[in-house]
Amino acid sequence: MPANITAPATTPGTGTVHQVPYHSQWASPGLVPAILAGDLPAAEDPRWRSYGAASPEEYEWWSWRLCGVACLRMSLGHWGLPVPSAMELAAACEAAGAYVRRADGGLDGLIYAPFARYVEANWPLTAECRPELPAAELPALLAQGHLVMLSVHPSVREPASADPPRRGGHLVLAVGATPEAVLVHNPSGFPGHSQEFAPVPWTDLDRFYAGRGVVLGKA
Repeated sequence: MPANITAPATTPGTGTVHQVPYHSQWASPGLVPAILAGDLPAAEDPRWRSYGAASPEEYEWWSWRLCGVACLRMSLGHWGLPVPSAMELAAACEAAGAYVRRADGGLDGLIYAPFARYVEANWPLTAECRPELPAAELPALLAQGHLVMLSVHPSVREPASADPPRRGGHLVLAVGATPEAVLVHNPSGFPGHSQEFAPVPWTDLDRFYAGRGVVLGKA
């Protein structure tokens, strides 16, 4: 195993945790609460240029939509691969059909099947599109060395909050599992609370999780 890749920390009876670097879907992770609350327009993020965007306006439009790209960037870093900017990956995913612009100005995606094909064509990784992925499979997948992109409701950043209106709509990266919880890196999580290695109790996961995702691994 290359020196820059950390093996999963697995202890019998306690679970698996992969030491995965964190990337927010915004350039400044510390500003996420203000951006989500509407107190700070994303276009005023002082680090917008690091996103690879041509303008603050382009950055703002894409930043609300790139949770899946943030998950991919985290995964690439974990496996010691080059990590392109968010906008480079967004453009490539759009060209691959994983994002599709609508006539009304919106965006459809991340679309799993073309995304998985794009990942496998461009990196020494496996990417399995799983339209049905029971939560019970996650501990074994993670113990085998995989990372898993999960479709959850955005309010998973606060599991103790009221029930979400639906499941899915946002992507997080499962990086570990214990008997009590799945641990996720949440691209729209709150700093110091629900961004890195954030535990989502198994007893709460079903309220947020749509039962689908993408399983990533080293080829």
